[in-house]
Amino acid sequence: MNFRFLCLLFAVLFFNACKQPAPRYIYNDGIIHGAPYHIVYKSPAGVDFHTEIDTLLKNLNMIFSTYEKDSEISKINRNEPVKLDPVFINAFEHSINISEKSDGAFDITCGPLVNAWGFGPEERKKMTPEKIDSLLQITGFRKVKLEDGQIVKNSPAMKLNMNAIADGLFCDRVADLLKQKKCTDYLIDIGGEVTAKGKNEKGNIWTIGINKPVDENVTINNEIIAKIQIENKSMATSGNYRNFYIEDGKKYAHTIDPKTGYPVEHSLLSATVLADNGTDADGFATAFMVLGIDKSIELSKQLKGFEVYFIYSDSSNEYKAYMSDGFKIFLKE
Repeated sequence: MNFRFLCLLFAVLFFNACKQPAPRYIYNDGIIHGAPYHIVYKSPAGVDFHTEIDTLLKNLNMIFSTYEKDSEISKINRNEPVKLDPVFINAFEHSINISEKSDGAFDITCGPLVNAWGFGPEERKKMTPEKIDSLLQITGFRKVKLEDGQIVKNSPAMKLNMNAIADGLFCDRVADLLKQKKCTDYLIDIGGEVTAKGKNEKGNIWTIGINKPVDENVTINNEIIAKIQIENKSMATSGNYRNFYIEDGKKYAHTIDPKTGYPVEHSLLSATVLADNGTDADGFATAFMVLGIDKSIELSKQLKGFEVYFIYSDSSNEYKAYMSDGFKIFLKE
């Protein structure tokens, strides 16, 4: 083999090596079901997966959105025949499990109540004790089940609503997609619910802020009350300061107690949950907001694999915080 050939071979190999795509961090932003999403990931070959991510999110929206008349859940609510997507079945099973563990504080059959109070796709109703009593007759997670691949309801008037786990579930599905793409470092934020793995572009563990629970209808909430660092975890925060309205001087929060039929009124202002997946984190954050501070602390101590951070107001309306022992490990000084 002569010298010229060796030089040519070396040049070709060097040129091809230089052409190999390098890993890089990609930043994707968008809107899904009216909420912003921000997704950062280290792409092994520097490929932008935004189109695939956006398509995935839109497909999920057509399964779970009660605002889309042709979505899977809307058809279920109208009692139309529909072939259930495996993702829906998995979400339903997760939901029932959360309902069982929270003694019904989390309940996907709250759809009619949510709508009647003005927090769904339907026009707000004039609420009376009689109206609430009638809606409670078609509320209750034990009145709906999955049978032979179909949703079976005790009453055709029952309507499901999975918005309380949708953002966390969407995070899980995007994480699955990124794993398929061999991404080992990413942060997924959909509507404020977060799933993180690996490290950021600077080589640090992802840092997430927890907002101070001020009424966002009144002011833009940029105040951070705590920062945590998470790796291979999901985080969800639920709070009545995020979605409410005021009528005749009274505040009505979007969290509805499935047992009473009324919006909750207690001292718990926000519940942050760390879990191994976004679906459970999102669902239990909602359950805690229904239960209130004392019952939430009690339940959180019984759950395995969960860490919690609760912000509540004391008798003097001062902000107080409770955190599980394991949550302290994630706090950033």
